[in-house]
Amino acid sequence: MAAGRLPRYFNERKPVLNLYNDFELVERYRFDRNSIEYITDLLAKDICPLTHRSQSVDAVTKVLVTLRYLATGKFQLCSGDDHGVSQPTVSRIVQQTLDSLTSNEIIKRFIKFPTDPNEIRRHQQRFYNVANFPGVVGIIDGTHIQIQAPTVNENEFVNRHRYHSMNTQIVVDSDDRIIDVVARWPGSTHDSRILTNSGLHQLFEHHRVPVSCHLLGDSAYPCRRWILTPFLRPLPGPQTNYNRSHKKIRSCVERVIGQMKRRFHVLHGEIRLRPEKACKVTIACAVLHNICKERDLPLADDGHIQGEVPGDDGVVVNPLAAGAQYRQLFAINHFSCKHSLFM
Repeated sequence: MAAGRLPRYFNERKPVLNLYNDFELVERYRFDRNSIEYITDLLAKDICPLTHRSQSVDAVTKVLVTLRYLATGKFQLCSGDDHGVSQPTVSRIVQQTLDSLTSNEIIKRFIKFPTDPNEIRRHQQRFYNVANFPGVVGIIDGTHIQIQAPTVNENEFVNRHRYHSMNTQIVVDSDDRIIDVVARWPGSTHDSRILTNSGLHQLFEHHRVPVSCHLLGDSAYPCRRWILTPFLRPLPGPQTNYNRSHKKIRSCVERVIGQMKRRFHVLHGEIRLRPEKACKVTIACAVLHNICKERDLPLADDGHIQGEVPGDDGVVVNPLAAGAQYRQLFAINHFSCKHSLFM
């Protein structure tokens, strides 16, 4: 050993997959053994070490460290102690794994808006079975992900609740899967602006989705022919029936957001990362949520975090005349007394 050079010491790595059964793994990492191995295989080309010298961290451990961080939101030092690695190593592992989880290849595989007519009809029928609301292909909502105060343009990240956040747009389908997510806007940005500048807006405006398809959103969004919002002051009859059915279906997106935040506690507290990294955390959690749905994994019973409740954000968006007229005709045609089951 060269003079003056300190010896390197390596912590003992815990054989996590051999220490816990599937139930215990889901409690700690939100995934069972087979699912952890599945995620590792998905990301292997990006996260496998190039060498096995100097106690390099294997791909499974990298996935476990990242899942533990997302599941708990604990300080990285705690995650390092859990797995026998240092805090700087945890930081590098989480960044590398998040980069892989949020790559275009992975996002396109697990988060995609339905365009196949048969799949669209299936979702429309399932939503119709919930509350007799025809033509619904997805439900849209915004949710605030709390972050630490950024050092650049701090005031832009202060939302209406007076804390720093990223305002994230989420669309879900009838299977409780996330089919669109936009997680790059500061907390002060209004939901309608996020939608107008999203790829989803272009998808509908350029008629790449059948005309009979609708999104349902709350009153923060503008009313258009393809996105239907509630009447602000509904009259008795079709408008009231429409609002009642609309609210019942819209609760689906609030349930999904609540499930995702309950499953990944990092989203429930303050993310102690820069905004661009916090965005990757949110998108990675959306991808992992869909993997949980695909593999039918249960929510861990480790304390309940309530889903967000429906409600107006206090800002009235003047709807476009064509959208408002379409909504009125839609309510009359589909929610008059003779058609409604909610009378």
